[in-house]
Amino acid sequence: MKTLTNNYLFYLFIFLFSTSLFAQDFQGKAYYYAKSTMELGSWGARLSEAQKKQVAARLKNRLEKKYVLTFDKVSSTFKEDEKLDVDVLSGATDTWGKNFAPGEQYKNVKTNELVQKQEFYGKNFLVKDKLLPIAWKMGAETKQIGGYTCYKATAMIPTADLTWYDFSWGELRAANNPDKPEEVPMTEVTAWYTLKVPVSLGPSEFWGLPGLILEANVNNTTMLCFKIVMNPDDKSKIEAPDRGKEVTKKEYKEIITGKMQEMRNNRGRRRPGS
Repeated sequence: MKTLTNNYLFYLFIFLFSTSLFAQDFQGKAYYYAKSTMELGSWGARLSEAQKKQVAARLKNRLEKKYVLTFDKVSSTFKEDEKLDVDVLSGATDTWGKNFAPGEQYKNVKTNELVQKQEFYGKNFLVKDKLLPIAWKMGAETKQIGGYTCYKATAMIPTADLTWYDFSWGELRAANNPDKPEEVPMTEVTAWYTLKVPVSLGPSEFWGLPGLILEANVNNTTMLCFKIVMNPDDKSKIEAPDRGKEVTKKEYKEIITGKMQEMRNNRGRRRPGS
């Protein structure tokens, strides 16, 4: 208990000392490389290794992405690096993937505010909600990331809170089976943060640690910071997106689930006459 208290006081001292070094108008940019491993389930078990490699090549733009986190003391924007999202083999745009990918995101730890722009089948939504509450467990384990000493923290988060902009047919089947006992699937998240950049921010929806999160591991995805630029010459405006129909996370999830159910029903009705 005494060791944990000493560790906490040490972190607090470093955090407060580092904070005093930052000017009021400071800004930083952190660049992240996100990589996901491919999960093919039972369908993938029937594929040869050559077929699996071919599928991985087709999904490369969905499995490997780059993001930029622009931040100041209390707020940040997080968005994908601008690039053409095209299938490397067929030249086709990944329309399906874009419908269920996270859009430009704004977080403010002072006002407990999250605003995220989402596009779903040509319609723009502005998702406004509170920041995701995260009960981090901070440990003493450390490692180096890009020259920064980082400390480990873990948390268990309801899976639905991490996938509210996504969709799976399994979720739809569960929604159509009200008699099934309700369970709350949880996802373990591991984060690595540095006290050298004393802001309580990070990639995606992650925040709430006494330093910038440089790495986050969630299920089959790892987001790793590969470059930090402090006080860049070309400073960006850190502001929330403001175009789209305003909804909460829950409302947005209901909208996309309802639309997918409608598409499934329409496909079923067309089948007998085809």
